[in-house]
Amino acid sequence: MVFKETFKVVRSRQLCELCFLNRPSLKRPKTSQKLCKDCFYYVFETEVHNTIMSNSLFSRGDRIGICASGGKDSTVLAYIMKILNDKYDYGLDLYMISIDEGIRGYRDSALETVKRIQIQYSIPLKIVSYDEIYGWNMDRIVEHIGRKNNCTFCGVFRRQALDRGATMLNIDHIVTGHNADDIAETIIMNLLRGDIARLGRCTEILTTGESRVKRSKPFKYTYEKEIVMYAHFKKLDYFSTEFEAFRGTARVLIKELESLRPSSIIDIIHSGEVFLLSNAAKKRLPVQGNCKKCGHMSSNDYCKACMLLQGLNSEASKLSTKEIKKSMIK
Repeated sequence: MVFKETFKVVRSRQLCELCFLNRPSLKRPKTSQKLCKDCFYYVFETEVHNTIMSNSLFSRGDRIGICASGGKDSTVLAYIMKILNDKYDYGLDLYMISIDEGIRGYRDSALETVKRIQIQYSIPLKIVSYDEIYGWNMDRIVEHIGRKNNCTFCGVFRRQALDRGATMLNIDHIVTGHNADDIAETIIMNLLRGDIARLGRCTEILTTGESRVKRSKPFKYTYEKEIVMYAHFKKLDYFSTEFEAFRGTARVLIKELESLRPSSIIDIIHSGEVFLLSNAAKKRLPVQGNCKKCGHMSSNDYCKACMLLQGLNSEASKLSTKEIKKSMIK
C-alpha cells in the first residue's frame, strides 16, 4: 500500500494541537486536527474505549472472538482489544478466529499474516476451513459454478463458519473490524437497493442476527483512514488485498463525499441511526427459527448455507454421473 496516497504526513513548524509540545506528524481525517503521533495514539485508543464503554459491549469474564482476516482492520482491532483489555482491566478472554475459504494466492497469504499476529500478540488462534465444515472450498466452488455468484456462496458460508468457530471455542461474543466507512457504505447500499427494512439493523453496534453469538463493531465510529494511519505509525503487520464488488460503488460515493466534507461519514451513520421504520417495514424483517438440517438459526426451514450446499452437492453428483457415462462410452 502507498501510504502517501491515503493520508498526508504533516511537516511544519506548528505544534500539536492537543499537547502543544511536539510537532504534528499527521492531520486527522476525522477532525482535521494536527497531532503528534503520541497524541494520535491516545485519541484513537480513547475513542474506541469510549465506544466500548458507552455501549456496554462487554462484561467481565466474556470470551471474545476477534474475527481475524489478516487485513488492516482486524489486525488493528486485535492490537487495540489486547491493549485496552490490559490498560482498562476489562477482564476479557481474547481469542482470534480466522476463516480459510480456500482461495489460493489470497487466503493462504493472509493466513500467514494472521499466524504471525498470533505470535506477536500472544492471542490463541482458531482457523476454520470451508473444507473442514462443508467439504468444499471456494476454488472448487468457482470451478463448478463460475465467478458470477461465487460471492454469495462465500458470504453465506463465511458467516456460518465464523459462528461454528465461535461454538468450538465456546465464545460469547464476536468482534469484527467493520469501521465507520463500512457502515456508511452499507447504509448507502441499502438505500440504493431499496432495502429500508435492513437500515435499522445495519447501524446497530451490537447485533445477534442469524446467530446465538453476539456480534459487535468497536470501530463503528472509527474512520478507515485513521485505522490505516494507526497501523502505519505503529508498524503493525497486515495483509492488504481487496475484492471489488457492488460495495465498490457505494465506496466511491463515500470517498467523494468525504473529500468534500470529512464529517459526511459520521453524518450518514447518525442519519441511519435515527431512521424511523414504519410498522409495515418492521413486519418484513424475518422471524428467526432453526435450520432443520444443521440446527443453526434461520428464518426458513433450512438455512442459506444448507440450501447452497445441497445445490453444490447435487450439481457435483450430476457432473460425476456424466463423467462416468462418458468413460463407459469410451
